[in-house]
Amino acid sequence: MTMTKVIALGAVFTLTGCSEGPAEDAGERIDEAITDAQNKAEDLCEKAKEEIGTEEQNC
Repeated sequence: MTMTKVIALGAVFTLTGCSEGPAEDAGERIDEAITDAQNKAEDLCEKAKEEIGTEEQNC
């Protein structure tokens, strides 16, 4: 998770100065992909905790 956040921050800082156009579109797609990956990882974590029967299922 931490590496994903580092990559996301790097993408944000790299693309901050870009005006609207292909670079901004690429940045938005990267952001969406990172968010999707984080959500999937959290879902898998919660599912694993549910399957092993832990009380706390938040990851």
